[in-house]
Amino acid sequence: MRSLRTVVPVFLLLFLFACSTSFWQQPIPTVGSMPAYEWASHAYYVATDGDDANPGTQTQPWRTIQHAADVLRPGDTVYVRAGIYYEDVEIRVSGSASGGYITFRNYPGETPVVDGSGLTVPAPHAGLFFIENKQYLIIQGFELAHYRSSTRDIVPIGIHVRGNSHHIQIVGNVLHDIASTAPVDNEGLGRDAHGIAVYGDQAPDGAHDIRIEENELYNLTLGSSEALVINGNVSKFLVRGNRIRHVDNIGIDVIGFEGVAPDPDVDQPREGYILGNEVSFINSMDNPVYGGEPSAGGIYIDGGTQVIVARNRVYENNIGIEIASEHPFRATSFITVTNNVIYWNDIGGIFLGGYDRKRGRTEDCLIVNNTLFENDALREGNGEILFQYDTRRNQVLNNIVYANDQGYLVMNPYSANIDNRIDYNLYFSPLGQESSWQWKGVFYRGWNAWQRTGLDSHGRFADPQFVDLSQPELALLGISPAIDVGEPDFAPADDVLGTSRPQGRGIDLGAYEYVNPNVFLPSVLYHDWNQ
Repeated sequence: MRSLRTVVPVFLLLFLFACSTSFWQQPIPTVGSMPAYEWASHAYYVATDGDDANPGTQTQPWRTIQHAADVLRPGDTVYVRAGIYYEDVEIRVSGSASGGYITFRNYPGETPVVDGSGLTVPAPHAGLFFIENKQYLIIQGFELAHYRSSTRDIVPIGIHVRGNSHHIQIVGNVLHDIASTAPVDNEGLGRDAHGIAVYGDQAPDGAHDIRIEENELYNLTLGSSEALVINGNVSKFLVRGNRIRHVDNIGIDVIGFEGVAPDPDVDQPREGYILGNEVSFINSMDNPVYGGEPSAGGIYIDGGTQVIVARNRVYENNIGIEIASEHPFRATSFITVTNNVIYWNDIGGIFLGGYDRKRGRTEDCLIVNNTLFENDALREGNGEILFQYDTRRNQVLNNIVYANDQGYLVMNPYSANIDNRIDYNLYFSPLGQESSWQWKGVFYRGWNAWQRTGLDSHGRFADPQFVDLSQPELALLGISPAIDVGEPDFAPADDVLGTSRPQGRGIDLGAYEYVNPNVFLPSVLYHDWNQ
């Protein structure tokens, strides 16, 4: 659950700041890899004209998904035929490392709909699919919809994972029209819903090896909650290739320090990947929790650590990507934000730090090789990159930062700001030398004034020469001043498309590495994440 906002011991990424070898030179691990499709040796079937007294064969299928969730064994697959299933399913079985996954999936070429219309959302824990303390499960190919509550503090969730569940795969589902319409109190609380939620609410063992991939989430009424959330004691998670749009609060959220896990030492998600998602039209302005305020982020890391946020396309949200901590004396740390394309967001592109002096801090994070274009569309003065309260030892390198005609590039209204490095970035706005930066509350008008701060000593101010500003298509033309001028030590090994870096004499700035069409490339351009 999110607080209201007013906008104004780890090991995996430590070496980012200790040596010149990029983390991105290391292979991306596969988290709970999906087995190739084949007809299961122990296959069962569910159909709307079936009967749970049947043997569950293709010709004599079961009637309910819940029956399958009560009786399947490791290695089994249940194929659910097309039709509408008015049920919420609690999965009471587990697969195993030795016996294999239990798979709940659509019959190939068909779409079963799990519909919550007319169902009462029970308290406290529920979901159209609900998994608690279970292992080795796959949920694939369902449409989940119309799960609603108008009762305060009753939370409808499409797919809900809790406890020390592990090796869970949520793949290729469509979730929509899941909503809380409950009235809110004077503090804006009481209305919450999720599309997909993973809560690590146990200790010392939490949820781990969670894969959420290629799902589509839209038209969700979330209140103070999030479309897709990882919260509490959760490790080794992969959120990849999902499409999230048209929801009234945060798109993807990784949350720590909310008291979800009973041990505060493990109450934060870690060792995770947010890769290749498309997040758009995330808007809280019609959400009564926020009183008309545009404050919802496309991707939000609030208290997480050791997380890679890469290759995402984040556009037309209130905020693009935010790495912050809402909790005093707590930090979001060791987050890498790289190869993201972030454009046309309402109040800013990338935010770091607590959103006011009552919040926590952002430290030891790396913002490298992103492309930001015409954010802060509502002209709230946050610019493309906003350093908020209490930012420490963060690095902002190799980014292309292209402002709208407001001309605000990097903004920092707070003096609580220690040892941050900003360098090798390319800036541009239509205002030219009237463009503005702000650091520790002081405004700097024009490029020469900004460089006199000692920041961006290797940076430059020039038109990056994008392919097309109207779409936008933010790859580089061959005449771009962003080509071959990046800082190599922290640059990712490839770009947003998987093209290896460098292609020329040096690293290009921004999310795209320029590929000369006249140069023969002997190797494949696209990285296979499963290798």
